[in-house]
Amino acid sequence: MSGIEPSERIKKLPPYLFVRLEELKEKALKEGKDLIDLGIGDPDLPTPDFIIQAMKQALDNPENHRYPTSRGLFAFRESASKYLERRFGVKISPEQIVTLIGSKEGIAHFPLGWLNQGDIALVPSPAYPVYKIGTIFAEGVPYFLPLKEENNFLPDLDSVPQEVWERAKILFLNYPNNPTSAVCELEFFERAVFYAKKYQLWVANDLAYAELCFDGYLAPSILQVPGAEEVAIEFHSLSKTFNMTGWRVGFAVGAREAVDILARVKSNIDSGVFQAIQWAGVEALEKGEPAIEEIRAVYQRRRDILAEGLEQAGFKFQKPKATFYFWVKTPKGISSEEMVAILLEQAGIIASPGSGYGSEGEGYIRLAIVSEESRLKEAKNRLSQLKL
Repeated sequence: MSGIEPSERIKKLPPYLFVRLEELKEKALKEGKDLIDLGIGDPDLPTPDFIIQAMKQALDNPENHRYPTSRGLFAFRESASKYLERRFGVKISPEQIVTLIGSKEGIAHFPLGWLNQGDIALVPSPAYPVYKIGTIFAEGVPYFLPLKEENNFLPDLDSVPQEVWERAKILFLNYPNNPTSAVCELEFFERAVFYAKKYQLWVANDLAYAELCFDGYLAPSILQVPGAEEVAIEFHSLSKTFNMTGWRVGFAVGAREAVDILARVKSNIDSGVFQAIQWAGVEALEKGEPAIEEIRAVYQRRRDILAEGLEQAGFKFQKPKATFYFWVKTPKGISSEEMVAILLEQAGIIASPGSGYGSEGEGYIRLAIVSEESRLKEAKNRLSQLKL
């Protein structure tokens, strides 16, 4: 309707990165190009069949057709609790867990429960865009923490000014990391918990890639740090672990107060996750370890194929220990968006520009190994023919 302006918070938002990528992809497809899509981190592998069968069975139960509880099915939260104990040795009550419509939803809603206008959230750069966007929607102010290669893409928490710490209410972290594929050890989380306790703020750790680890590395949980249960909330997702991106199910776990406030926000905004999906999630969390091992093996093979192709083409990068992303330096003098355009035009390969993840992402591109091995071998061949 003419004459009605969108809200200021909407005006502050950049165009969502993946929407721009879809537009580029659509244009190239119309031109008849054979595209290898390594742009968006959406698994091409199917959801394991045992999860699908659990969903089918749950669909036949009319009890699952009604409104779910806003906190989430107790059986799902109990399964999440047992998973955390098996995987991380962390004992957390189901009462300290809330079911999410995918971890993205929970991350975006969390700042609404804690930020007042002008409050600071510490946000990595580059980063998954939702940390910044959730802060803006809550009328908070993102304070960006540069992730630099010389620091192994970990934020330098010691360099944050005291006056910033004093105004901050949330510190967002994400390891294994999207987009850099960087990992951390428990010592880094210990430092984050130290600052959270010192300055009375929440650490919101996004652990969506907990199980996509290679070469014997296993990602830690911040909740393994003594005392973290008082100051941390952690976001888990079944999306990448079990190839369930479209199902939209995950959970948040941690400090009781942080989880309770998030549940309160959600109860006023959404009606929870369809219970049949939660029952499928129970099956995934309780019986999914063999599937996790198979999925890891697939991605490790894919990682090795693309790594060889990038090395042969002369690109600089760190071989990922986790996630299904490659964070690749662009050749000197070529911007992130220019490199994406070159790959699309010369090789029919779709990549994400690093600049789309924050200013510190300029000079990098992100590639996601979400195509089958034969296509990655084709990508390897195409990379060898690039003219830069």
